[in-house]
Amino acid sequence: MLEYVYILLHIVLFVFLTLPFVNVLVAQFRKKEIIPEKTSQKDFGCIITAYKNADIAAPLVESLLKQNYAQTEENKFFIYLVADECDISNLLETTQHWDEERVVILKPETPLRLKAKSIIYAMEHFKRPHDATVIFDADNLAHPNFLSELNRYFQAGFEAVQGQRTAKNLDTVYACADSTGELYKNYIERYVPYLLGSSAVISGSGMAVETTLYWDYLNSEEIQEGQKQWKKMLQEDKILQNHLLKKNVRIAYCKDAIVYDEKVTTAEQVETQRTRWLYSYFQNVPNSFNILWRGIKNFSFNQWLFGMITITPPLFILVFLAGFIGMLDLLIEPFGTFVLFTGLGIFGLNVMWVLHLSKAPKAVWNKLWGIPFFVLKQVTALFKMGNPNKNFKHTEHNRKYNIKEVMSDVGE
Repeated sequence: MLEYVYILLHIVLFVFLTLPFVNVLVAQFRKKEIIPEKTSQKDFGCIITAYKNADIAAPLVESLLKQNYAQTEENKFFIYLVADECDISNLLETTQHWDEERVVILKPETPLRLKAKSIIYAMEHFKRPHDATVIFDADNLAHPNFLSELNRYFQAGFEAVQGQRTAKNLDTVYACADSTGELYKNYIERYVPYLLGSSAVISGSGMAVETTLYWDYLNSEEIQEGQKQWKKMLQEDKILQNHLLKKNVRIAYCKDAIVYDEKVTTAEQVETQRTRWLYSYFQNVPNSFNILWRGIKNFSFNQWLFGMITITPPLFILVFLAGFIGMLDLLIEPFGTFVLFTGLGIFGLNVMWVLHLSKAPKAVWNKLWGIPFFVLKQVTALFKMGNPNKNFKHTEHNRKYNIKEVMSDVGE
């Protein structure tokens, strides 16, 4: 029995290490889907959730107001900024320069302290029944073509679309390491699955879903029960993607709908952020197994591949585990060492290939030496998952970047 478990463990680790490479390789031969040019305009409701710092959202609102998305009397996009526990006095001065018809600032009387509650609050205050709802974090910035690119995918028949999150700052070693991870995940977990006919993993911001479908998700048992769990609630993006995949809805990935996202800049921020993310991964494992099983039972490639991708362990855990067992195999069965170290080699080369295919910025390549420090903080984050209500903290963002500055830096 132990021998079978031993063999199965090696097979599972080898599959998780090499599946990304196989997917990337196959995707190179897939014909890129032709997305039609816009024939009409969707009416978007853009929701920005701010917590304790609404001022940081001002550049995002301005980037949305500068969208190259033609406006007509019939089709307008509205911006809803939910300022939860925020001092909005400075923001109100800024709004004098904004188009008041399209910007709605919402200040809940009772603290919400949960992203899902802020989204529900915004949707309950929609000025009109928008065709699709777009979610942003307060520190995001939207590329001028963001809404136009999303619109093309909705015109092609998709009900849920994830945009591409891109780093808006590469000013520290930790920011570059964070960006490296996102570049890899954008390609492996979003772009490639979409090209292969499956679904993109949702990022948590920069995604759009048809409003009726989004309401269906917000009214789901997982969201309703989750609101009572406070910080122990499964992350909203995971609940959303699980809800969509259980319905076998395919989540598209629009790499040209770019959202700039602020990356962590300090070791403390890495630990704070990853503690929550790691806890949420382990929380979500049963859901990933469920979707994987649905894919097998329903003969749905969409569900099967999505289940395989979301059940894959965090990369640093996968690499450490494979390396540790591979070393033990030197004393037990040297062939196991060969298998696992071959898998690790393929995995490492694939990371470099993906960074090349993603056209990673020069700053990212120059700071690859900082990844071990980033991984170390993820390891320490593992030991802080036991008490979510105590250890899960909001990642603070206090630096402002406008869209012109960020696009100029990215160009360089």
